[in-house]
Amino acid sequence: MKKILLFLAIILGATSCDNYLDINSNPNSPSSANVSAEMIFPGVEMKLAASYGDYLRIVGGYYAQQYAQTFGTSNYVDYSQFKMSAVRSSGTYTQLFFALKNLETIREKSKAEEAWGTYLSATSLRVFIYQTLVDAYGEVPYSEGLDLGNLTPNYDGGLTIYNGILSELDEALSKATSGDVVAKNFLFGTQTAADWIKFSNALKLKLLMRISDVKDVQAELAALVSENNFPASDVAFSTCWADEAGKASPFYQEEYATYFGSTQINVVANIAYMQTMLSKSDPRVPKFFSTNASGEFKGGVSGTNFSTSTVYQSGYFCRPVFKYDMPVNLISVSEIEFFLAEYQARYGTPTLAESHYKSAIEASFVSAGLTAADASATLAANPWVNADYKQLIGIQKWIALGGTNNFEAWCEMRRLKVPAFGTVKGEEIYDEVSATYTPTLYIPGTLYTPIKYNTELGSGKILQRFKYAEASSNRNGNTPDNKGDATPVFWAE
Repeated sequence: MKKILLFLAIILGATSCDNYLDINSNPNSPSSANVSAEMIFPGVEMKLAASYGDYLRIVGGYYAQQYAQTFGTSNYVDYSQFKMSAVRSSGTYTQLFFALKNLETIREKSKAEEAWGTYLSATSLRVFIYQTLVDAYGEVPYSEGLDLGNLTPNYDGGLTIYNGILSELDEALSKATSGDVVAKNFLFGTQTAADWIKFSNALKLKLLMRISDVKDVQAELAALVSENNFPASDVAFSTCWADEAGKASPFYQEEYATYFGSTQINVVANIAYMQTMLSKSDPRVPKFFSTNASGEFKGGVSGTNFSTSTVYQSGYFCRPVFKYDMPVNLISVSEIEFFLAEYQARYGTPTLAESHYKSAIEASFVSAGLTAADASATLAANPWVNADYKQLIGIQKWIALGGTNNFEAWCEMRRLKVPAFGTVKGEEIYDEVSATYTPTLYIPGTLYTPIKYNTELGSGKILQRFKYAEASSNRNGNTPDNKGDATPVFWAE
């Protein structure tokens, strides 16, 4: 996390992909009245990319049992035990609220200027961030959250916030047209609103599907699906990274780069994720993970760092494949297609549901650097059965998101309740006392209780929410009491 704080300090104060990222270059220190959207927007994007592409990727990967902790290091052992303290997420919480405040400035200015393309782009990122905060914490300050004069904003309920940001998105979409000008940005690189409209539609689809079990939104979904104006390629920060300190993709900079002198590694594959893919000979395995020192694919176990082992050390388990220019994905074509498959399975026709299910898996292969044709064996091994849509989509989405968006994997696991816990526990897979590792006990397609686990949760449960961030609770007397690690956010109840 320290590396990412340095990353933010560098990237917000120095030139990166384009000169316009140097938002502090004006020697006259312009007043807020003279600050333009183009001066603010790049910094907002990098705050989001740094938080979402590193910290939230890491915790999501551990909570989704896609990642485990490597030998000897302990940076993220608590995450692998399904824990979250109020302190651990505070930096990310603060950065995301900084981004929200900057986005509100852009929205106010673009609205006053009737610059509806920029207004939509700022609104869509605001919606994305608030959705992320609700999905992590359950409740956050929303209606009073950005009032700098109010140091004790009230927290709003998750459904209230979702309803609010859906209305904001609809309002912004109603004003923008595809040819409207958008401030310079990293996400699309274009200066018209066409791509932002598609991205906003994809966000709306995700929001509606996520609340569809707690609120009747079938009519809204039907209209959106009928319009069928979604991104044709993954929406990601993908072209703005360089192999330099402060300019590399955030997770790479945290776990792989030596720019800041540290070479400690933490993240390795989890046996749950690895063995589920290997059990079906999934071609995405080598795209998502490197082989270990022996040229094999091996996954670690949640709840331990193998510190007493003389065998299962740093070279035994597989590391995620990651390069300095790996994208920070906000939403992928695969995610969109999985949502459409679920929509059709629930409200439409089995034929269309199957078509979108196949397209979702094929899109995941393309995102991984393979071809749609390479997905044929995976599709044959996991055929569509409409009555089993939740199990099929849940497992395949978990696999797809493990290579692109681990935070969303954790979210969808909580919503769909898939994968479910099996009968084998982590302490059976790996005995810390005898250092005996028995991976054959693991049942593919299931979760397992970590060796050491969050006792507030208990056995056979995943973490349902973050504790309210210390950055809020230490200063805001209206921060509610924590609801408990086993209490679902509203859409997972």
